[in-house]
Amino acid sequence: MTTADTDLDRRRDLYLKGMPYGLLGVATLLSAATAGLIMPTAAIRIAAAGLVVAALVFQLWWSWISRTRPGPNWISAAYYTVRWAIGFALTVLNPFFAFYAVAGYFDTDELIPAQRWKRLALFACSIPVAGAQTSGIPVEDSTKWIVFAGLLLANNVLLTVVRHFADQEEERSRARAATIAELQQAHEENAALQAQLLIQAREAGIADERRRLAAEIHDTIAQGLTGIIAQLQVVAKTADPAAAREHVNRATDLARHSLGEARRSVQNLAPVGLSYDGLPEAMRKTVDQWAERTGVRAEFTLTGPAQHLHGEVSATLLRITQEALANVAKHAAATRVGVTLSYMDDEVTLDIRDDGKGFGPMTLPTRTGTGGFGLDGMRARAERIAGSLTVESEPGSGTAVSARVPLVLHG
Repeated sequence: MTTADTDLDRRRDLYLKGMPYGLLGVATLLSAATAGLIMPTAAIRIAAAGLVVAALVFQLWWSWISRTRPGPNWISAAYYTVRWAIGFALTVLNPFFAFYAVAGYFDTDELIPAQRWKRLALFACSIPVAGAQTSGIPVEDSTKWIVFAGLLLANNVLLTVVRHFADQEEERSRARAATIAELQQAHEENAALQAQLLIQAREAGIADERRRLAAEIHDTIAQGLTGIIAQLQVVAKTADPAAAREHVNRATDLARHSLGEARRSVQNLAPVGLSYDGLPEAMRKTVDQWAERTGVRAEFTLTGPAQHLHGEVSATLLRITQEALANVAKHAAATRVGVTLSYMDDEVTLDIRDDGKGFGPMTLPTRTGTGGFGLDGMRARAERIAGSLTVESEPGSGTAVSARVPLVLHG
């Protein structure tokens, strides 16, 4: 319940408590003003005054007792009955006292406990009202009796209609309250679900960042270290100072390059090759540098008009190329590699083919704790940007890796 509802209930309670006093006061003033016309004898006036005092004392008693025994119960029903009797008696003495008798119309629900008795109580209240409308009780002749009966019927029809609409409005209010309660519960459940989803999203974000860093480390530091080791192994086996110096220089360049890539990976930046060149040029340099390090003939081919792709798409294709070439160097024993980048209407394809020893799909080595990310890593990279990766290979027939990603332009 809101503060506004609480305030409305408080004012309603004050109105119901003060309403009988107000109606009694209005009825007394009007009756006193018309006493000479309607109450011609002193005995009637004294009786009316006595009943007014009795009604006031009775109201004060109820105001005190209702603090500890609020209705609806048998005490409140008794109060309602006695008040009606006093109002009826006063209306017999002066029709203007029907204002006091009509108080029963307003607080029946608060005072009468049973539904069937509420209808009877409302009917009882309509009797002094109809009598006052007929010019007083008792009714003197048959014509006035007919008028009294008609007014009594009309009053009760109006009461029934008003009561019906009031019950419907109360039912709608209860339905609205139930709906609000359900919505509040649903809101609380949604808040709890949202909190749970936030926790899951945070955990998923952490896991995704770990996978990203692991893949970046594999594609940069691990491959760089592999190249450095290969260059140093050549140095260890050669007696030519010039050749040794050349391989040491290559190892040094690889170390610098790997260090830079590692820093960029931690900062989630694009590969260094994309910092100064577009994707085709960066890929061409990657292929040439790989060929120079490994001594394997490698060619890069561009088909279609090159476009400025979104940074994530470019980085993904370049990383897949680096990983595929690293796999060729480690496993394929190839003599020739071809890398083709194709721009189409709504997608970009990347094909890396070698003439190495290939492998059978059933003999693909299981990834170990010390191994690289390999095909799984490349496939995960492509799928992260709504792409796909396929591999075709046969023993002795080489391997073809093909990646297809959406053509998303730089925003």
